[in-house]
Amino acid sequence: MENSDHPLLHWIPNKLIEKEGEVYFEWIYLGDKRYLDPFFEETLVKCVGYSNNSTRFKLVSTVENLIDWSEQLVSTDLKAFVFHVSRCGSTMLAQSLAVSPQNIVIAEAPIIDAIIRSDLFDLDKKKILIKAVIALLGQKRFPEEKNLIVKLDSWHIFEANELRAIFPELPFILLYRNPTEVLKSHSKLKGMHMVPNLLPSKIFGINDQQMKELTFQQYGAVVLEKYFEAYSNFYEKDQNVAVYNYKEGMREILEKVMDIIDVDYYIEEVDQMYERLKKHSKNETNVFNGDSFLGENLAIDMVKVNHLYEKLQEKLTAQLAGRN
Repeated sequence: MENSDHPLLHWIPNKLIEKEGEVYFEWIYLGDKRYLDPFFEETLVKCVGYSNNSTRFKLVSTVENLIDWSEQLVSTDLKAFVFHVSRCGSTMLAQSLAVSPQNIVIAEAPIIDAIIRSDLFDLDKKKILIKAVIALLGQKRFPEEKNLIVKLDSWHIFEANELRAIFPELPFILLYRNPTEVLKSHSKLKGMHMVPNLLPSKIFGINDQQMKELTFQQYGAVVLEKYFEAYSNFYEKDQNVAVYNYKEGMREILEKVMDIIDVDYYIEEVDQMYERLKKHSKNETNVFNGDSFLGENLAIDMVKVNHLYEKLQEKLTAQLAGRN
């Protein structure tokens, strides 16, 4: 069956529900909405008012339904996973790639995170579900769509080994940035992973005793320490990973990622991607003039996280020389 004939065209799973010991998925209708917003959830909010989504009755499926349906719909080709340490250009990269109608870019979909962090499935079932949900989110809804790029949540770097087992050939792109700049960005508006107890600390490998000893501000530095350790460990053993520092410049990073995706874009599409780089990542109506970090002191211990950052830099330099 072609997607155009399938009753679930433009429907995607968006919520994981546990009720009376059973697990279900709730679905949402997308209509003609593409994933063009900086974050996936923003697009879903715009779809809530569609008549298919505003009735008393919701489309709900079992786990097995979802898996079966994912095999019936044609999906675009999954080209890359994008990992990031937050505030390091990943949203700008995603927004620029999304400019091309050939690309579907999924930016931090809550349903992917829900499955990754769920305790409701054994490892084998979880692997099948992750593949199925990504296929459904990347269903070919419009004729020009060919490529799927998935930007994950920052803490998914701790699941990189498991994701590699599911997608052994997929390029993994890791973005990072000087930790002082990351934390200064979060000092203006903190992401949820930088606020203690919004996410379980065990996600980051921070134990209960450490939590008792950490100040509110120091917590963010420790989270970054864990990120940089995970980056170093994964890069050291995986041959299909590209790691880019924000300081390289977003245009250069975008060009390298386009090479990895390996797609023939029209020159107009490329020009439009470059133009998007000039706007603010989270608000394309505003021109981006760079981050305005003052000389404020973060008043936290940065010794370890800076050491890990420098160590990652050295490792990248050494291993890139070896690979070339």
